[in-house]
Amino acid sequence: MNIKRNIIFTLERRKKNNVLVTDNVPIRMRVIYVGNRIDFSTGYRIDESKWESDKQRVKNGCTNKLKQSSSEINGDLLKYYTDIQDIFKAFEVADTTPTAEQLKSAFNKKCGKDISDETESELSKASFMNIFDEFVKECGTKNNWTDSTYEKFAAVKTHLTNFNSSLTFEVLDESCLSEYVIYLRDKKDLRNSTIGKQIGFLKWFLRWAFKKGHHNNSAFELFKPKLKNTKKKVIFLTWEELNKLREYKIPPTKQYLERVRDVFLFTCFTGLRYSDVYNLKTSDIKDNHIEITTVKTADSLIIELNNHSKSILEKYKEVHFENNKVLPVITNQKMNEYLKELAELAKINEPVGETYYKGNQRIDEVTPKHALLGTHAGRRTFICNALSLGIPPQVVMKWTGHSDYKAMKPYIDIADKIKASAMEKFNQL
Repeated sequence: MNIKRNIIFTLERRKKNNVLVTDNVPIRMRVIYVGNRIDFSTGYRIDESKWESDKQRVKNGCTNKLKQSSSEINGDLLKYYTDIQDIFKAFEVADTTPTAEQLKSAFNKKCGKDISDETESELSKASFMNIFDEFVKECGTKNNWTDSTYEKFAAVKTHLTNFNSSLTFEVLDESCLSEYVIYLRDKKDLRNSTIGKQIGFLKWFLRWAFKKGHHNNSAFELFKPKLKNTKKKVIFLTWEELNKLREYKIPPTKQYLERVRDVFLFTCFTGLRYSDVYNLKTSDIKDNHIEITTVKTADSLIIELNNHSKSILEKYKEVHFENNKVLPVITNQKMNEYLKELAELAKINEPVGETYYKGNQRIDEVTPKHALLGTHAGRRTFICNALSLGIPPQVVMKWTGHSDYKAMKPYIDIADKIKASAMEKFNQL
């Protein structure tokens, strides 16, 4: 039996008045194995400037506050390393994996050391998930996260908890991260594209925690799983489909769909995101244009109004909504649901082929367009139709707030296809 383990000596990351302590810092022996992490006190302290983190030893010729020399400290660190290795070998011979308590007890007995205080100290430290909550709270406030972003990170936390409820920063080495990818693929049945996003969110958190001094494990920076992917399909409405949706006569029993349609059409004729339409206030509406600061990117935009967007604003001009809002915008989740229902009734049924991967398995699906529509399709519809009308990309980018050409390229490719298809109609004359 071979117990995979990692034994490292590291300085304790401790803060005082929110400032990382670097003088007279305790030296820990950290043992990581089979999802466990145990920190043992070595009984020594050293200034961070006198510690060689790559060699995990005190620099030659240095002493600490108690005048203990580098040779004395390093000699004991080597002894502790040998002791813990001997303990693991004994368990391997017995074909047994020790529990955390068994390992602590065996180490105490071998070196005559009492680590009860250390154990209590370790238990009092903030847990991985508590630090995750701190990250969400700080970054959410700082970056003005939307509800959907909070929901995404709630899903990240759920996945991590279900993967390993006693997760620690030190356990997340390349091997553990690879296991997490397999878990998301096999147990959660996620697409490769979704797994990539989950790993991206996790790296964001780990990078933040690293900078905050919560851990010193940088394995995540080099972790780049190979995930086959295809370009995401851009779902939008053509002019014909847009008119079909606009002219559809909504049944008397489904009048709740009228306001949903109006809000969606407004995004189709302005290019606004759902979050910006939701926050649009009367003070943002000028004579012939809109002036807003976007929620997602904090861009200041001026968007000229056309006859279509003006007519929708005029329709609700005398209606007073809460917080001086301009339009009757419901929650994004509910609007997505109703929008699919409306599009199905209006027979927006063009079959849309999608290809995606789960692991190495390629999956091809054909879905009616109405089932793929969401609020963001309004913004995409605006961009694609504006470009197909021949409006220059740099003008469209001023309306949408896109900062680089790369972000617009998928839409430009679509516009080129639309124009090529339109030209072929001459061949039918």
